[in-house]
Amino acid sequence: MHCAVLGSPIAHSLSPAMHRAAYVELGLDWTYEAVELEEDGLELFLSSLGDDVRGFSVTAPLKRRVAELVPEASEIVGRLGVANTILVEDTGLRSDNTDVPGAVAALRERGVEQARSARILGGGATAASMAYAVASIGAERVEFVVREPSRATEAAHAAKAAGLAVTIHTIDEPLIDKLDLLISTMPGEVVGSRSHELVDSSRAVFDVVYDPWPTPIAKAAEQAGVRVVSGLDLLAHQAALQVDLMTGSQVSPQLLRRAALAELSTR
Repeated sequence: MHCAVLGSPIAHSLSPAMHRAAYVELGLDWTYEAVELEEDGLELFLSSLGDDVRGFSVTAPLKRRVAELVPEASEIVGRLGVANTILVEDTGLRSDNTDVPGAVAALRERGVEQARSARILGGGATAASMAYAVASIGAERVEFVVREPSRATEAAHAAKAAGLAVTIHTIDEPLIDKLDLLISTMPGEVVGSRSHELVDSSRAVFDVVYDPWPTPIAKAAEQAGVRVVSGLDLLAHQAALQVDLMTGSQVSPQLLRRAALAELSTR
């Protein structure tokens, strides 16, 4: 069977290293590749799949487009309009989202069991998934911090649908409240000199970026003694869930994290 990760740019993806490690662990003679694919080519690509394909991981910029194109979807995808997984089944294609349960598992692994409030840097598809994730660990309100307020419209809609009270601020506005959890989906250079200020206004930090690591926010959190969850934690947990969905067998997130770290060390 064949699987792959779809997106653009895709050469940097650690998904091939993790999924291939899972196949070795499970004794499966499967392949997993990285496929460069833009939104305008997705529909044709999905319509031309052979019967030897089992599934795909999905990354930017395809997560919302997949949710639109694949009619059968998990409850999370239906609510969020964001998918990071495609399963090829006998009855057709089905989309799912392992970012949400993967984020919850990554937070809990690092001791973040509950958060009543969260500040999310960014307003894209990943930010929407993170909002849904914090709602599932008890959050009541979320604040999106973006460069342009219109960028957070869809994420804010998803957060409201999850029952969260939502506010939107721009990246240059002063911080007023101290919140339980800071989640960054932005590149480190965008956050820049505000890293320490952002960390000081949070009780725990989750940076979904994993390369290069540590990010400016992660460095600031370590210096301040604030608990840090990394993007590699998220990547490993969501990939383990994808492996289970695609193969029907489980592997440990720790195995996949080691595979990802080994791949990063060669770059």
